[in-house]
Amino acid sequence: MNITDPSRHASITAERVAPRRALVVDDEALIRWSVAETLTTLGMEVEQAATAAATLDLMAAATPPFDVVVLDLRLPDMNDLSLLGRIRERWPGAVVVLMTAFGTPEIIAEAMSIGVHGVLNKPFELEALTRLLAPPGETTTS
Repeated sequence: MNITDPSRHASITAERVAPRRALVVDDEALIRWSVAETLTTLGMEVEQAATAAATLDLMAAATPPFDVVVLDLRLPDMNDLSLLGRIRERWPGAVVVLMTAFGTPEIIAEAMSIGVHGVLNKPFELEALTRLLAPPGETTTS
């Protein structure tokens, strides 16, 4: 490996350690698309859902399971942390990132106790998501 070529090193590292499958859950189409595109650039295969019901359907059919879930707190058919709890039960090893415009300290503390990897307060820069998903010891650049 030519370590003087940082782009080659980053792509080889991403292929070796980055999760393969991701699920993006948000009722806002533009946010879903933006997050999905960002995850795709990280080498992930991405599926999307706009509701809790659609998420539960995808969870039931997911083979192999999702490695990463980027989840909006408030959806049209569920606006609490119960969907997060179901995701953690089904995939305890998945990296779950919660997105919210309603991130009170209590909600964030409860989400962390359920096992989220991180919380992104809307609006956020997509680079913040990339940093959250970077393998330990790696940094991302703009």
